[in-house]
Amino acid sequence: MRSLLSLTDLTTETVERLTRRSVELAASSTYRQTLAGRSVGIFFRKSSTRTRTSFWAAATRLGAQVVTYGPDDLQLVTGESPEDTARVLSNYLDLLVARTNGELDELRRFTGAGLGVVNALTEHEHPTQALADLSTLREAFGELAGRELLYVGEGNSTAAALVLATALTPGFRLSLVTPEGYGISPDVFDAAKRLAGGDPGVEQRHDFDGLAGKVDAVYTSRWQTMGVAKADPDWVSAFLPYRVTGELLSEVGKPGVVFLHDLPAIRGQEVTDEVLDGSASLAWRQAAHKMTSAMSVLEWCAEVRW
Repeated sequence: MRSLLSLTDLTTETVERLTRRSVELAASSTYRQTLAGRSVGIFFRKSSTRTRTSFWAAATRLGAQVVTYGPDDLQLVTGESPEDTARVLSNYLDLLVARTNGELDELRRFTGAGLGVVNALTEHEHPTQALADLSTLREAFGELAGRELLYVGEGNSTAAALVLATALTPGFRLSLVTPEGYGISPDVFDAAKRLAGGDPGVEQRHDFDGLAGKVDAVYTSRWQTMGVAKADPDWVSAFLPYRVTGELLSEVGKPGVVFLHDLPAIRGQEVTDEVLDGSASLAWRQAAHKMTSAMSVLEWCAEVRW
């Protein structure tokens, strides 16, 4: 079984195949039982609404048997190593979808026994979210080459995954506008340059001045990733200029601009109701693509022929 741990493990061709497959699945109301006879474990150490449910729905709609584990359900909590846990689980499961919120190296430790592992969020990257995002944009616009995306807000795991996904999508451009001190790590940009073999199509700044031009889509994310508090007690003041409002959407967007949000949203903080519930918002369609992109990832890991 293949694993999907990081977008850095993928190629341009694979990202395109996964997103095209996701859009194809989104257009269908019936699904081939491509995972019949397979078993998928879903292990989440942290809370989740969309990612956990979307992978459960994806696996079952493709015919797999699913078992779910909460944060205290595996013997990891009593000291068993990830390697030993995986060695046992590989007797029962084909794939393990895992959200640890920890380091990626920890997740890699589950792969040694031949168990396919899908990263459903580590501390620094959310690869399946980026695939859902690109699928949403591909459905809306067709080809992604020539399209411009503006990400506004915290440089979190979602934003990092978007940087890597952009580097793997030729002709697609991403601008990030983040508060000072809350941007993307230089290591992520270095990885993006390696993936792209040069210019990854990404720039980061801390204000809206000097943006190259108007954009096709504006994206924001929750300012407190997973609800984790920030060290600065006055952090909200630093983020307020980055709220996505109807006025901002008009200022930076081309005619027909769309809005994306990975959800959950804290209404009135990173986005106004006017935008989230407005005609430009694809946030709810984006949530639906969490499932279809999960389906494409599971099929890819199981080496299903499309």
